[in-house]
Amino acid sequence: METNFEPRARLRNIPRAVAALGALLALAAQGAAEARPAGLPEGVHQVRKSAYDGTSDDLLTAGLGHSGLASPLAPPVSDPPTAAELRRLAIYTNYRALVDMTPAGGYGSFYGPAVDLQERPTGGEGRIAGVEYLAYAKGTSWQNATLMVQIPAHFDPQRPCIVTATSSGSRGVYGAISTGEWGLKRGCAVAYTDKGTGGAPHDLSKDTVPLIDGLRVGAGDADKESVAFEARLNAQQLAKFNAATPQHFAFKHAHSQRNPEKDWGRFTLKAVEFAFWALDDHFGRPAGVAQPSFRPANTLVIASSLSNGGGAALAAAELDTGGLIDGVAVSEPSVQPPASPAVTVLRGGRPVARSGLPLYDYMSWANLMQPCAVLAPELSQAPGLSFVIAAFAVNRCAALKAAGLVSGDTPAAQAASALERLLEHGWEPEAGPLHASHAAFEVASAVTVTYANAYSRASVTERLCGFGFAATGTGGAIVPLAPASLASMFATGNGVPPSAGVQLVNENAPGGPRRSLLSASASTGQADFNTDGALCLRALLTADTPRAQALRTGIDETRRSGRLHGKPALIVHGRADALLPVNHTSRPYAALNRAVEGDASRLSYIEVTNAQHFDGFIGLPALLPGLDTRFVPLHVYLNRALDAMYAHLSEGRPLPPSQVLRTLPRSGTPGAALPLTSANLPPFAAQPTAADRIRIEPGRIDVPN
Repeated sequence: METNFEPRARLRNIPRAVAALGALLALAAQGAAEARPAGLPEGVHQVRKSAYDGTSDDLLTAGLGHSGLASPLAPPVSDPPTAAELRRLAIYTNYRALVDMTPAGGYGSFYGPAVDLQERPTGGEGRIAGVEYLAYAKGTSWQNATLMVQIPAHFDPQRPCIVTATSSGSRGVYGAISTGEWGLKRGCAVAYTDKGTGGAPHDLSKDTVPLIDGLRVGAGDADKESVAFEARLNAQQLAKFNAATPQHFAFKHAHSQRNPEKDWGRFTLKAVEFAFWALDDHFGRPAGVAQPSFRPANTLVIASSLSNGGGAALAAAELDTGGLIDGVAVSEPSVQPPASPAVTVLRGGRPVARSGLPLYDYMSWANLMQPCAVLAPELSQAPGLSFVIAAFAVNRCAALKAAGLVSGDTPAAQAASALERLLEHGWEPEAGPLHASHAAFEVASAVTVTYANAYSRASVTERLCGFGFAATGTGGAIVPLAPASLASMFATGNGVPPSAGVQLVNENAPGGPRRSLLSASASTGQADFNTDGALCLRALLTADTPRAQALRTGIDETRRSGRLHGKPALIVHGRADALLPVNHTSRPYAALNRAVEGDASRLSYIEVTNAQHFDGFIGLPALLPGLDTRFVPLHVYLNRALDAMYAHLSEGRPLPPSQVLRTLPRSGTPGAALPLTSANLPPFAAQPTAADRIRIEPGRIDVPN
């Protein structure tokens, strides 16, 4: 059954909630259960509350502080780990995954726990005391989405505020902790949700499943109300699958069979509702007062986050007709325009090649083209190229030529053709240096496989297009996953393998299942990064099969309307984004919003030059030298967008107009760039020049070169 996410449900349904809650509310501050007040939002259950003193443990860094987060040594866990250890490791892993952690790249000077809201180093560790609520948004036993609310000790009940931090990518509930940092520093409650994704899998061979805190139990022994994710298999189906396909895993985003993306906005709204309840629960109501102390009329609410979490914030604002959300400030959002958006995107006055395509379209195209395009002569200095197996890339180019997808008689010519196909499909030229690292780290493969399963609601047993998830050895054959890796995957996994020791497997590889990256295609016998699988995934866009039709239906369920109900919104996006190209996401969304809202539109779009999707990649100078001298951290501009939105809502200051913000890359040697300074990161312009102003009209956006 679907959860009721009507914004005012928590007020309308108090009598029903009182009757239904009872023993369902298990609040565990120190592991003890106690009865809770009425008024919990409908569908929220399994509530826990923990207090953190800001010294031994805290909300933002799990006690690690600025220095501990910066350490290359992850915090240790026991065997088996405790819930507290998993939480600490999850915060450490997820924080580091999303930002550049090097001091030269901005950590400790422009952002981080030891930097205040004015981008000034404090000299401290930045731990933040407070309370943390954890709960589920109930669906079914395999549909639970995790909700979390952090309330800092310095929250001011006289100036209450809430900021959302929906997880990025396919991560778990701590997957946007670096966004939550801004809210915690500001003294706001932060409302998180994993939005129906997460890193902890169902181990099908041992039949163990994760709980809300990452601890693992046998599926047969678990209270189904407490399980974070369990694949929908009966005992006979599970036994049959394990006999034919041992040592495999099912993941929440790919295999929940509920297309969680369609509800990312609803889960984000539910997290806001839960935050209002948590504030009332924590601070209490005056005696005899029936109305909640904290409510939309007296609490400032900003929907925020980045990537998928940013898309979830926009989706929540579209769904919010009850006034829960006051404004939106997001970075690099994943947002799906309507099938026929009637939107024109121009750059420098000229229409771009393609725009407004759904994520599955451009990701499945990147999955085909990037492994060949990396051999193009103009990408010969691309960071990460040394990690691409050149012989396999040559074979991929040949396979694409045989399929009629690229032209040219030599690998170099075919690669140049593949790069041109990417440009024709909507990538900006500035994204070129990133194609090699994305291909080497299987970014497009991971996304395409996960979303193919999610959109089509495929069961893990189908092994859609011959892909499975399993650990593999040095040669690529399937091996058992180390027990310690599985036990900590709630904290270390990103929810979209390859991740934490689990790889994408080509089940149809000649000679038996093998890691996809190292496998040959059955149709040719050539090691070509599994072109057969990539072509199969691409074909789902147009094939006349039940699974392909289901996939297209799933895509349509995730399309957004662009109608923000007149809410002020600020979007920042890096022009060089190679994962979520601006031509398919923020640019057309801004034009769509103006088309549907006209003069009521209050959206500003800021496109940042020399910025891309993965700030964490910039922070790997030894691994990917050259990113540090090419790109600046977009995370700084998400924080500044939040500053601007907060000032707009609380003080009436105008939002910055839509503009191209021209940054300055760091100078120095690739891999040893000079430290970031304010000269690299200019502020938003209150009055951008004509050469920098982005012009948005109904259904039309023109972005200066």
